Amino acid sequence: MFENILKKIESLPPLPQTIIDIEEFRKRADKEVDDLIKIIEKDALCVTTLLKVANSSLFGFRSKIETVGRIINLLGMNFTIYVSMQETIKSILTSDLLPYGVGCKEFMKASNLSLSLVNLWLPNSDRVLKDEILLGVLLQESGKFILAEIIVNRDLTKEFTKRLQIGTNVVNVEKELIGITTSRITAQIFRYWKLSENLIKMIEFADDIDECEEEYKKKAQILDVVKTICNICSTFSEESIKKGIEKAEKYGLDVPSLIHSIDILKDRLSKNN
Repeated sequence: MFENILKKIESLPPLPQTIIDIEEFRKRADKEVDDLIKIIEKDALCVTTLLKVANSSLFGFRSKIETVGRIINLLGMNFTIYVSMQETIKSILTSDLLPYGVGCKEFMKASNLSLSLVNLWLPNSDRVLKDEILLGVLLQESGKFILAEIIVNRDLTKEFTKRLQIGTNVVNVEKELIGITTSRITAQIFRYWKLSENLIKMIEFADDIDECEEEYKKKAQILDVVKTICNICSTFSEESIKKGIEKAEKYGLDVPSLIHSIDILKDRLSKNN
């Protein structure tokens, strides 16, 4: 079964030039904002998505943001890079998410909330960790597009959806019916595309923390907490938040700061409704 999944991954097209250019840009010691703007502005879809995210209620800017340069100025170079990578990768993984009972709108909502939660929760004093996690939370659910297609092709949609509706944890449903989780699939996709090993390892073990190497364990734990709270099937629900906080306590993460960050996001969301 796993070999068939690997074949599906290996049939994916190569990374688009936008991602290649952004990856090369990320590795530079001297990064110039104008160079990043030029890379992104070649991709109209990427620009549109960035503007939509930046102008969402999650950030609460008073005036409308209309340029990539303004996004970078307000939200930072790394934020711009990460959202650009997410949108470009999502454009390759074109399957819908029918078995999960959501569409692209819900997927983007979960991604944007994940991004905002990490921005609020993790301290700026550990900028390296924060930047790594930001990219991880935006990309860790990418494998769901592949899994959704596999579920449909195996005629498992009805059973999959049924188990989700009765409250079974989505990770457990994936393991039971497919034998592999979104995190593992995402890691394999990124290995195929030769993205960074650091990104791959923290995502790969987000559902299997006990198997994670010590070097990547804290990152995987944070990804697990964020994914639990912002999961696409019940994004930011009281139950999801409760489970996420419980995991943060179990992992020994900063729970008071997490709860405060959740409260801020709740307030922003309520003002938008």
